[in-house]
Amino acid sequence: MSEAVAQMGSVRWAFRCGSWTPGRADWLFAARCVQPEEKDRIGKFVFAKDAKSAMAGRLLLRRFVCEKMHIPWAHIRLERSPRGKPYLAAPLQASPDSGTEPQTWSFNISHQGDYAVLAAEKGMQVGVDVMKTSMPGSSTVTEFFRIMTRQFTPYEWRVIQSAGSEQQQLAMFYRHWTLKESFIKAIGTGLGFNLQRLEFHLSSEALTQSRLLCQTRMHLDDEDEEEWLFEESLLDGDHHVAVALGHSTNPTSSLPPATAFTLLTFADLIASASPLTEEDPAYWESFKTKAQAPLRQRDAQSRPLPVHFDAFL
Repeated sequence: MSEAVAQMGSVRWAFRCGSWTPGRADWLFAARCVQPEEKDRIGKFVFAKDAKSAMAGRLLLRRFVCEKMHIPWAHIRLERSPRGKPYLAAPLQASPDSGTEPQTWSFNISHQGDYAVLAAEKGMQVGVDVMKTSMPGSSTVTEFFRIMTRQFTPYEWRVIQSAGSEQQQLAMFYRHWTLKESFIKAIGTGLGFNLQRLEFHLSSEALTQSRLLCQTRMHLDDEDEEEWLFEESLLDGDHHVAVALGHSTNPTSSLPPATAFTLLTFADLIASASPLTEEDPAYWESFKTKAQAPLRQRDAQSRPLPVHFDAFL
């Protein structure tokens, strides 16, 4: 993604938290740069993998608000809607010289598998979801699909189950899942939305790591939703990511250009950060005693996930 495109009002960032192994200084600095209640919530995760994902998500959000909405790091106050979607609580105005209108931005994060991602758009609703393709650990693919039957329409199941090998069927399953989840997160509905109301008709082009697709169409209650645009891409061979864009606040505006994800480093995440609290050495002592992930990690990654799962991480 070029910086020129980013300035136009599209941001797509990804951070590979799965390979992030923070030392004492980095973890304690990160903890100082998020709100105290978020620091406490992150500290309660049993596994280091979940704590790292949640920390990365908060840093992505704060970096975005600071750098793109021009609000000083120490003045950023992020809260959650009753359904778990993050939003900027205060202040709702940028610095006097920035010339920007922060209230026109919509932003969303997701974290699953090895990545945390953020998508933001100026003047449009946005939702993002990332999902790692992994084999079910405690059941066969057939049984896994049976459990998830109600999440897709008969047409979608035909597409999924005709994809080829079991691995290819799973990849198609997660591709559909990220599309549905991105829409649910964009509209902020969360739990309780009947996913069979949504039916996706995929682009005929193959989804590869070098290609960003935006031809997929969504039908809602059997009606083609022309106002919604979906961007699909692969962060790597195992991770699907989908971005839902819809209902522009400016009826005369054209659709934004498709925007690829930029992979950030930890140094990028904290480039604009400033500490909010004093250093807490006990926070590192607690973190370093956590197991990285459950022993049956495959089970934990591939069990059926509730809609809006990663909103609560």
